[in-house]
Amino acid sequence: MQVSVENVGKLERKLTVRVPADQLDSQVRNRLSDLSRNVRLNGFRPGKVPARVIEQRFGAQVRNEAMSELIRATLVQAMEGQNLRPAMPPSVETTGAPSNGEIEYTATFEVMPEVGAIDVSKLEIVRVVAEVTDADVDTMIETLRQQRRSFALVDRPAAAGDMVLFEYSAQSGDYRFPAEGQDRVGTVIGSGALFKELEDSLVGLKAGDEKTLTLIFPAEFRNENLAGKEAQVAVKIVRVQVQELPALDDSFFAAFGIVDGGLDKFRADVKANLERELKGTLLGRLKTEVVEKLVGAYADLELPKGMIDAEANALVRQAEAQARQQGQTANVSAEGFADIARRRVAAGLLLGEVARQNDIRLDSRRVAETLSTIASTYEEPEQVVELYNRDPQLMNALQSRVIEDQVTEWIADHAKATEQKLGFNEVMRPVA
Repeated sequence: MQVSVENVGKLERKLTVRVPADQLDSQVRNRLSDLSRNVRLNGFRPGKVPARVIEQRFGAQVRNEAMSELIRATLVQAMEGQNLRPAMPPSVETTGAPSNGEIEYTATFEVMPEVGAIDVSKLEIVRVVAEVTDADVDTMIETLRQQRRSFALVDRPAAAGDMVLFEYSAQSGDYRFPAEGQDRVGTVIGSGALFKELEDSLVGLKAGDEKTLTLIFPAEFRNENLAGKEAQVAVKIVRVQVQELPALDDSFFAAFGIVDGGLDKFRADVKANLERELKGTLLGRLKTEVVEKLVGAYADLELPKGMIDAEANALVRQAEAQARQQGQTANVSAEGFADIARRRVAAGLLLGEVARQNDIRLDSRRVAETLSTIASTYEEPEQVVELYNRDPQLMNALQSRVIEDQVTEWIADHAKATEQKLGFNEVMRPVA
């Protein structure tokens, strides 16, 4: 086998490979011989089909298959012999016809860029740390009670926290909403479902009460004819309901799968769930920080165009799929995702290079733990685990995620990292 390499761009290579034609002919003869012994054709006994018939019926197909296998095998050898690392599958061209006793083909592809030794010790990383406190558990339990609250009718003036159903109309200049009659709407006072000034004006009113208000609607109000404008608002209270929170009893705990252990077991489970969510969020923030600093340190790195194009097209398909799920049409193009695609490619390449240079290998136990964590959020976790184990694509995506997490933590451990301590809510619900 003869191999020559031509640089046709910064990362693009053209590999020309010549192999003896006898190598292909030998494979074709062996395949045709196997067919003649095993193929079944009408009019011929098994194993008695003439060679010329086999050649006529299957010759072209067998030769194409043998050529594809020959190219696959020799191309790998040629790349390894030239120390080439392709970024994407190559584009192969050949006539397939022998010349001077050889068959020639060319493979054009981009190679992975030479990054050189990556010294992460110079990266300055901010590592956010946080913990789940008893107060955080208390807050979450109250949130869960709020989610299961009920409302009871009361004959008294409305107060903060009450559910109020009311009818209203708004007049701003010549515009009236609704054009005739009144619109009916409900809100929990203080929830922010409606704008604050309107909710606050309901306090002190009871069923049957009517009131006319002068209000300025928020600029972001959904009705553009009222948004940002002053209006006369007439309201009439239909009913007032007080919220009732469920008691922290066995019935409440059972709704969350807790049949034994009472409040202590329930609190322990709530805390474990919060800690799992916090751990994932902290790791996500760390990965964002590490990738930002790592990519920034190699901002001038030449990247394979094919990888960027493939990533941009994947983002387009993802956006289109999300739009279809929402019953919409996505007006997106690969060019619009070029910057984020380049960043993703750079991140993946650099993280992979750090793993390769420092022999960071996939931790199978961590894969199992991550899968268990994912499965635990579903009603039937065993089926989720089985699904991942059956689906190579899902498992490969999980393994890629885990190795990225491992590399992220390794970089943070070896960089100039400073800790920033935050509260649970600051991490989980950051203010923009």
